[in-house]
This record gives sequence, C-alpha cells and structure tokens, in this order.
Amino acid sequence: MTFDSKARRTVCAAMFIGAGLFALGAQAQAPAKWPEKPLRIVVAGPAGGSADVIARVVADGLSREIGQPVIVDPKPGAAGVLAVNELSQAPHDGHTLLVGVNSLVSEIPHIVNLKVDMAQEIKPVAELARGGLVMVGSPSLPARNFGELMTWVKGQPGKVNYASYTAGTVSHVLGLQLNKAAGIDMAHVGYKGSTPALTDVMGGHVQLMFDGMATSLPLIKAGKLKAFAVSTPKRSPMLPDVPTFTELGYPQLEAIGWMGLWVKPDVPAPVQARLREAVLKVLAQPAVRERIEGTGLEAAQPRSPEQMSKSLQADYARMGEVLKSINFKPE
Repeated sequence: MTFDSKARRTVCAAMFIGAGLFALGAQAQAPAKWPEKPLRIVVAGPAGGSADVIARVVADGLSREIGQPVIVDPKPGAAGVLAVNELSQAPHDGHTLLVGVNSLVSEIPHIVNLKVDMAQEIKPVAELARGGLVMVGSPSLPARNFGELMTWVKGQPGKVNYASYTAGTVSHVLGLQLNKAAGIDMAHVGYKGSTPALTDVMGGHVQLMFDGMATSLPLIKAGKLKAFAVSTPKRSPMLPDVPTFTELGYPQLEAIGWMGLWVKPDVPAPVQARLREAVLKVLAQPAVRERIEGTGLEAAQPRSPEQMSKSLQADYARMGEVLKSINFKPE
C-alpha cells in the first residue's frame, strides 16, 4: 500500500498535532502528579544558621500544604557551592529544592573561582525572607550616632578598621562605598563568617562591621553592640530608632539580601508553578510570618521569578563593578 505526497503530509501533520496535544496534556497534568514522594530541601548553610531556620519554618507549612513530608538537609561549605552541586545532581522532577541567599548568584561568582555559572544552575521560585545589613560597632566607641561616628573616623585617618563576614560580599562592598561617599579611609578586615568578626568587634580588635541583621540583632538588643545605620530602604521594625543610610545622605549604600527557594531550571514549569503557589500560601500565614520575623529577618515580598532573576542580574553587575575598582581577585 502506498501514499501520495499529499496523504503523507496529512498523516505527518496529524501525528505532529497529536504529539503536541499529548505533550500539552502531560504538562497540564504535571501539577496533579507532583509531589509523588517526600520533598528534600538542601540548605546552603550550616545547621542552626539563618537559612536552616527559615527552611524549617517553610518546610513545616509546606508539608501540611502538599500532604508530603519535607526533609531539611543542611549542606554547608564552599560558600554554598556544595549545596548547589547537590541540587544540580538531583533529578529534575521538583522533589529536591534549595534554600539559600541571593548572594549565591549575585556575589559568590565574584568571590570564588567556579567551574559553573550559578545563574544557570539554580532558578528562584519564591522569596522566603529578606533583610538588610546594619553597621555596628563596639559599645566602647565614643560616637553615639552616625554623624558623631563619621567625625570620629575622620579624626583617626588610617587607624579605623571595619570587618566583613567574607571578603568580596556586600558586607565588604558597603564599607568601600562609604569610604568613597564620605571621604573616609577605613581599612577592611575580612573574616570567615559573622561569628568571629562580631567577636572581634565586641572585643574592640576591629572597630566597625557591616553585618546581617539576623546575627547582629540579638547582640544589639543585649547592649553588646552599637547600631549606627541600616541598609534597608526603610527603617527596620526591629531597630526603629536606627536611621537608614538613605536618610543619612548615602542612598548608594541601600542594599537588601533575601533568602530564596530555588530549583533546577529544567524542573517542569507546571511543577514550579504548583510549588510557588504552595509556598506563597505558607508565607501568607501570620504564624509563619511571625516566626520568620523572630529570626531578625523581614517577611518576604511576593516577587515573581522573573523579577527576582532581574534583581540578581543587577546586583551581580553592581558588585562586579565595585570589586573591579579595587582589583579584587576571586579565591
């Protein structure tokens, strides 16, 4: 039996349309099939750290929302690269997720020599929490506010140091930007984490630090640190008496860090949408927001994945420009 060319074209077209409808049908049904088993959240940070705490808050609510257990698995080390590698090696079915900060994409590639493009390895699905940095100093400093601090620093040329929790991160860059904007000359001292840096600030070995709100807030409340300014657009509800850098005339020091839920980019779009919907429902619960704010972070904003990706690109470019100006070299 033979077909003429017109018949063959008709059959091929029917097969093509049928295949397309089958694919669309499979995509439409994908959310109903997900999740088929427990979810695993890989955390880019240590057990007990901010990312781990936020992951567990979200996991509790997400488990109830989707009817499956959600396991939290901290994978600290290598500035979050180990956690990203763990996610990259997982199936692309949306059952393995990642919780980590935006710096995985916007800062870490400037700091560490990587073999992969972080922006291509992970994709943000939802913002979970956010927070700015706070400029803190030892209670023994003679300055009572930011204005007095700047006067004091200018009177100590070459003698004032500031700490960062990691060289090349925003806690380093904010000091560089303040030096330039205020005409001061603070020297940078990089640490491997907030804890050792804050210990030296409290001990007076380093005078100042730009630190994340979550780690500094308990020490500020306890009177072990002075807070001079915050990098958030508005005053933090946790530190209502501390002005923003923008208020003080330094809008270029405005900076927000955020914790996100990430997936492999090739996870099916319907699964990503179902996951995002479930997470946003969890984050909308007052009890969840209260638990997040109890960590020193602020509740998330419901930005779209596209908005988050654009902000990552902008932050990556901004960080790169500042670090290039000081000839910073990645490790």
